[in-house]
Amino acid sequence: MCPETGRARLSYRRAEEIFEESTRLLASSLASPDDIEDLDGWTLHRLRHSALTHDAEDGTSTPMLLARSRHASVRSLERYARPGIDSIARHVAERDPAARHRT
Repeated sequence: MCPETGRARLSYRRAEEIFEESTRLLASSLASPDDIEDLDGWTLHRLRHSALTHDAEDGTSTPMLLARSRHASVRSLERYARPGIDSIARHVAERDPAARHRT
């Protein structure tokens, strides 16, 4: 029960159901609304993966990623935070010493 509103709080299971149902068409971009009952949406776990990946791409430090994800080891974090090729190229370009002298 929420002390401020007096309403029942949303359980993780119900939040997962709502999120999955709400993202069915987004997760299957080629599907039509008529097929919505047969589609699978995204999960909160996938959302967690995406958030950590975006944070890693934006340069968040490994200790901060570990703290946010509540992982105990970098090895387990590796499965979540997987920066894409574009973000790796941007990271390298921003830190290229030769590029600093070109401006």
